[in-house]
Amino acid sequence: MALALLLQVAADAIAARGRFVLALAGGTTPIPLYKLLVGTGADWDRWYLVYTDERCLPYGHPQRNSTMVENNWLRPAGFPPQNHYVPDLELQAEQAAAAYAAAIEELLPLDMALLGIGEDGHTASLFPGHHYPAQSVVTVHNAPKPPPTRISLSYATLNAARVVCYLVSGVDKYAVVESFCSGLDIPATQICGAESTRLMVAREK
Repeated sequence: MALALLLQVAADAIAARGRFVLALAGGTTPIPLYKLLVGTGADWDRWYLVYTDERCLPYGHPQRNSTMVENNWLRPAGFPPQNHYVPDLELQAEQAAAAYAAAIEELLPLDMALLGIGEDGHTASLFPGHHYPAQSVVTVHNAPKPPPTRISLSYATLNAARVVCYLVSGVDKYAVVESFCSGLDIPATQICGAESTRLMVAREK
C-alpha cells in the first residue's frame, strides 16, 4: 500500500511539475519499501531525494540514514547521484544545517515526506520537550537517542509537504499510534500534509 501511494504521488508530481521531491525517513521501518522501489523501473531522473533528518556521523557510517538508503535502494537501482541530496555532516552541526537548507531550498516545498514515529512520539529528529528555531533545517542537540547531535527538517518544512505519510511498525509502537490517532500533543501530531496525511501501520511485527 505504501509503495502504491508513493508511486502515485510521484506520477502526479511529475505530471504537474516535471519532478518529484521526496523526503526520506530513516530507521529500519522503511527498509522494505526502499527495497521494493529497486524493481519499479521508475523514472529516477525526475526523482529528487532529501532527508527528513540525519545523524551527525561521518559519511558512510552504518548508522547514517543515507547509508541505509544507499545500500537498500539507490545503489541497486542505479539512482542518479546528482539527484540525491546528502547532508555534509563533516561540518560543524550548525554549519551543516545551514548548508543543507541552502542546498535543498530550490526543491521546496516537498511533494512527499515519509516519516516514522518513535515510542516517545518524536518524528524525524523533532523530540518532545525540545524547541526549534523557525528555519527550514534545524540543528538538534541532546537528542534522547544516540547520537545526540543531528539535523532535521523543521516543523514548517514538513508541514509544507503536499503529502505526509507516516510508516509505523512493531508492537512497541501501538501505544504511540493510539496517542497519534487521539491527537495528543506529541511531535508527530504537529505535522500534517498540505494536501493529505496518511498513517500506515504494520501490525505483524
